[in-house]
Amino acid sequence: MTTTTDEPGGGHLEGYARILRDVAASGRRMTRDERESRRLQGEQAAEAGLPLRALVRAHLAATRAEWPGEPAAADAVLAAVEQGVDAFIEGYERAQRLAVRQAEAARREFIDDLLYGRSDLGRLAERAERFGLLLAHEHAVAVAEGPEAYDDTHPVTRQVESALIARFGDRSTLLTTKEGRLICIAPGDQNDVLTHFAKQAHAATSGGRVALGRPHNGASGVVHSYEEALNALDLAERMHLDDPLLRAADLLVYPVLARDRQAMADLVDSTLGPLLTARGGPGPHLDTLAAYFDSGCVSARAARELALSVRALTYRLDRIHSLTGYDPTDPQHRYTLQTAVIGARLLGWPEGEA
Repeated sequence: MTTTTDEPGGGHLEGYARILRDVAASGRRMTRDERESRRLQGEQAAEAGLPLRALVRAHLAATRAEWPGEPAAADAVLAAVEQGVDAFIEGYERAQRLAVRQAEAARREFIDDLLYGRSDLGRLAERAERFGLLLAHEHAVAVAEGPEAYDDTHPVTRQVESALIARFGDRSTLLTTKEGRLICIAPGDQNDVLTHFAKQAHAATSGGRVALGRPHNGASGVVHSYEEALNALDLAERMHLDDPLLRAADLLVYPVLARDRQAMADLVDSTLGPLLTARGGPGPHLDTLAAYFDSGCVSARAARELALSVRALTYRLDRIHSLTGYDPTDPQHRYTLQTAVIGARLLGWPEGEA
């Protein structure tokens, strides 16, 4: 039988009919070289993008055409068919696995270049289109972290990705991971996507924290938004912020306060330094001030947060006034004390540098 390249898979059946005729005539098994030739044909078929079903059907059609009349020869041909098709599919799958690994490597390299601001911007924008991102537009980045490290194959990553696709379909977003965190990059005008990502990531990571950077233009804007989200997570850790969702736009005051580190350290030391002499150290008094200011200076709420009576809270506030000279209940003193408490958290005072 002559198999033409016009038939499905015909161009990848070269030598197959000859092998079947030889097997039918001699009763032998396929040789190692013959099996390897079938693997190579399978790889080439995969690289050409041919459907596996059509290729198997073409093999079966060639087998029928070369089917021998003698029972003994038929058994040998069936064994050869089993070996030949198995080797062909092995080569096909090997090529597919290689293609998947290459695609994953290219995607990971793109993510690294994008989030670290590496590579030529024009080339980066061109590569971004392959992943559904138009870097000429505004983009914002959300970063989620949980109790463990996540990669692209982690069940949590797949769960969050499935939830986003089910809700929004393809909206030019990119979900990936970096350094154990979940990362979502979305157009800057699609805040609903990032908010839904935050909700799903918080649930999937068993209460993990999510930070949203601000929208910015271009490839460098993605880097800027990513860094804002990372800084928000770091700030939340240092400031003991309990909010599961952090927006960089809402936290801009903290980097401003920390910009002049020496001035902040001086303020903390001069304002809160006397608390170092308090019985039990400054810790309880700092916690008291933080709870009082976070509650909007409502003593009853602050007392509940600290599991104290209002009387005990009032005593601590009076003691702070006595030690520092600043009265937390006095509006004129309140701003100085609150700024100093924020500075203490930023600097890790008193264990830190202040």
